[in-house]
Amino acid sequence: MSKKEFIGKIISNKMNKTRIVEVVHVFRHPLYRKVVHKKHKYYAHDEDNSSHEGDTVKIVEFRPLSKTKRWQVLEIVKTAESFGG
Repeated sequence: MSKKEFIGKIISNKMNKTRIVEVVHVFRHPLYRKVVHKKHKYYAHDEDNSSHEGDTVKIVEFRPLSKTKRWQVLEIVKTAESFGG
Protein backbone atom coordinates (compact mmCIF):
# COMPACT_ATOMS: atom_id res chain seq x y z
CA MET A 1 0.00 0.00 0.00
CA SER A 2 1.51 3.31 -1.08
CA LYS A 3 1.04 6.60 0.73
CA LYS A 4 -1.15 9.32 -0.72
CA GLU A 5 0.57 12.33 -2.27
CA PHE A 6 -0.96 15.69 -3.15
CA ILE A 7 0.37 18.88 -4.71
CA GLY A 8 -0.97 22.11 -3.25
CA LYS A 9 -0.26 25.71 -2.39
CA ILE A 10 0.79 26.94 1.06
CA ILE A 11 -1.79 29.41 2.35
CA SER A 12 -0.32 29.89 5.85
CA ASN A 13 3.10 29.54 7.46
CA LYS A 14 2.35 31.30 10.74
CA MET A 15 2.93 28.23 12.95
CA ASN A 16 6.36 26.84 13.76
CA LYS A 17 7.16 23.72 11.67
CA THR A 18 3.55 23.57 10.41
CA ARG A 19 2.14 24.67 7.07
CA ILE A 20 -1.47 24.81 5.91
CA VAL A 21 -1.62 23.50 2.36
CA GLU A 22 -4.65 24.03 0.12
CA VAL A 23 -5.23 21.26 -2.43
CA VAL A 24 -7.71 21.81 -5.25
CA HIS A 25 -9.45 18.68 -6.56
CA VAL A 26 -10.84 19.18 -10.07
CA PHE A 27 -13.40 16.73 -11.43
CA ARG A 28 -16.38 16.59 -13.74
CA HIS A 29 -19.82 16.26 -12.15
CA PRO A 30 -21.20 12.79 -12.96
CA LEU A 31 -24.68 13.99 -13.94
CA TYR A 32 -24.34 17.60 -15.09
CA ARG A 33 -20.85 17.24 -16.66
CA LYS A 34 -19.78 20.63 -15.29
CA VAL A 35 -16.20 20.99 -14.06
CA VAL A 36 -16.17 21.26 -10.27
CA HIS A 37 -13.30 22.61 -8.12
CA LYS A 38 -13.21 21.42 -4.51
CA LYS A 39 -10.68 22.83 -2.05
CA HIS A 40 -9.35 21.01 0.99
CA LYS A 41 -6.90 22.24 3.63
CA TYR A 42 -4.24 19.92 5.05
CA TYR A 43 -1.92 20.62 8.00
CA ALA A 44 1.58 19.49 7.01
CA HIS A 45 4.80 19.18 8.99
CA ASP A 46 7.83 21.12 7.70
CA GLU A 47 10.82 20.26 9.89
CA ASP A 48 13.20 22.95 8.57
CA ASN A 49 10.65 25.77 8.13
CA SER A 50 11.98 25.98 4.56
CA SER A 51 8.69 26.60 2.74
CA HIS A 52 6.87 29.93 2.67
CA GLU A 53 3.42 31.27 1.89
CA GLY A 54 2.58 30.97 -1.82
CA ASP A 55 4.96 28.07 -2.50
CA THR A 56 3.67 25.01 -4.34
CA VAL A 57 4.62 21.88 -2.42
CA LYS A 58 4.16 18.11 -2.55
CA ILE A 59 2.78 16.59 0.66
CA VAL A 60 2.67 12.94 1.66
CA GLU A 61 0.74 10.99 4.32
CA PHE A 62 2.59 10.73 7.62
CA ARG A 63 2.05 9.36 11.11
CA PRO A 64 -0.10 11.52 13.41
CA LEU A 65 1.99 14.32 14.92
CA SER A 66 -0.87 16.21 16.59
CA LYS A 67 -4.66 16.36 16.61
CA THR A 68 -4.85 17.70 13.04
CA LYS A 69 -1.37 17.20 11.55
CA ARG A 70 -1.13 13.96 9.50
CA TRP A 71 0.89 15.13 6.47
CA GLN A 72 4.51 16.03 5.77
CA VAL A 73 6.00 18.43 3.21
CA LEU A 74 8.00 16.19 0.89
CA GLU A 75 9.44 18.79 -1.48
CA ILE A 76 8.98 22.33 -2.73
CA VAL A 77 7.80 22.08 -6.34
CA LYS A 78 7.77 25.82 -7.08
CA THR A 79 8.66 28.84 -4.98
CA ALA A 80 6.45 31.92 -4.84
CA GLU A 81 7.61 35.00 -6.70
CA SER A 82 8.05 37.97 -4.39
CA PHE A 83 7.03 41.34 -5.79
CA GLY A 84 9.17 44.39 -5.06
CA GLY A 85 11.16 45.26 -1.97
